[in-house]
Amino acid sequence: MTIVLVLAATPIGDPADASPRLRRWLREGDILAAEDTRRLRRLCTALEVEPLGRIVAHHEHTEQLLLADLLAELRAGRSVVVVTDAGMPTVSDPGYRLVVAAAAEGLPVTVVPGPSAVVAALAVAGLPTDRFCFEGFLPRRAAERAAALAWLAAEARTMVFFESPRRLGASLLAMVDAFGDRRPAVICRELTKTYEEVRRGPLGELAVWAGAAPVLGEITVVVAGAPRGPAVAAVDAVADVEALIAQGQRLKEAVAEIAARTGARRNELYQAVLTARATV
Repeated sequence: MTIVLVLAATPIGDPADASPRLRRWLREGDILAAEDTRRLRRLCTALEVEPLGRIVAHHEHTEQLLLADLLAELRAGRSVVVVTDAGMPTVSDPGYRLVVAAAAEGLPVTVVPGPSAVVAALAVAGLPTDRFCFEGFLPRRAAERAAALAWLAAEARTMVFFESPRRLGASLLAMVDAFGDRRPAVICRELTKTYEEVRRGPLGELAVWAGAAPVLGEITVVVAGAPRGPAVAAVDAVADVEALIAQGQRLKEAVAEIAARTGARRNELYQAVLTARATV
């Protein structure tokens, strides 16, 4: 087989979604770098594939340690196939460091496209798909989560998040605080699996639902972007930012909140505040 680093997408639930190319690389790759070796072996069993190559554990705790060894394998003419527990490597999963290092050395990198929870959730959500952004997992700490969402309050693109079922309720409540309880959103649970569920509604209703009983499974949250309206010029919103800062907010948080209220661009408003201060 060709000397190459292969980023191979694996099924996010249903093994039948595996592509023929995935089966080929799982069978013939020289080294299989798997996020969870046990899950990989279960997948291979389901696909009736017997790997010929060596399997190594390649996850967040070993990714950096394995980097030099995997690069050496590539230089020696052996193929390295990166697979995660589900979906596309490097997307909130291991693989990014190895891709960067391989590309820097001019080593070939290719992809076996396939299932992705991000795209699958976006497709079924029924929210605008012409422009969207993927935000991954929100911070675990409440203050950091609130700050991250405040910064996104004026984001006009559809937003896609991953979330732990244990933190879903808290994250939805934080989204209500940042985006308002009427912002349309969709909870996608266990996509492609037996108990797949797609629940649509305003953020406020979804937060109540998530808080009423434990939610299980893999969760992807899709949230509509901020409604577009007549924007206020950044320079005209500086006083509002300074008023929030006087009440104890940090500059970035105040800028994000006023930008969400007025439609002013965050970066322009931030710069306008700095310019106004410099001229005083």
